[in-house]
Amino acid sequence: MAEELRKGLFITFEGPEGSGKSTHSRRLSGELSADGYDVLHTSEPGGTSLGEKIRDLLLQKKEISMGPYAELFLFEADRAQHVREVIRPGIESGKIVICDRFNTATFAYQGYGLGLDMGLVKTVDLAATEGLCPELTILLDIDVATGLQRAGAGGEADRMETRGDDFHEKVRGGYLDMAEQDPARIKVIKVRDDKDQTYQLVKEEVYALVERYKGSE
Repeated sequence: MAEELRKGLFITFEGPEGSGKSTHSRRLSGELSADGYDVLHTSEPGGTSLGEKIRDLLLQKKEISMGPYAELFLFEADRAQHVREVIRPGIESGKIVICDRFNTATFAYQGYGLGLDMGLVKTVDLAATEGLCPELTILLDIDVATGLQRAGAGGEADRMETRGDDFHEKVRGGYLDMAEQDPARIKVIKVRDDKDQTYQLVKEEVYALVERYKGSE
């Protein structure tokens, strides 16, 4: 029997490179589905036909020269289409929408990491998201050296992964700073060597939220 929520939920996964966002978000989506919930798993950049083309420009085409503002606007163009075509319709239909990266990544990577004016970044993002904010953000925290080593083990590095350690330290610091500012929404989970231990902590946070929404008005 399908489990019913009183309204849709939006949950995002964030973290530095190699933190295991994709692995844990997909595992969680599968377990929630098996438990009878209506789940939609998606990711950024990507998630739509337009988004896949933007993703290719942002991450795969390293030979293309791209300034920081062009990078920001491409991420936000991807997000605007993603919200309108996939995320908001999913939430409005009562699904649990789980997204591998969302706007907290933009604040961390383009704001903290590249040093773009955060006021501008948030203004552009507000237009792209139409004010949509996740109910819960799982922040998987891992030290930069270990994370980059794990990310590099999967094959050729993308545009983000090839940036220097200083950039990635700023990104990680930005994530932790935002979590400190918004602890009710952003839950920090330290990545363990044992993936199952990490996943169990993720599951506890998410299922606690789901239970609250089953009983909310």
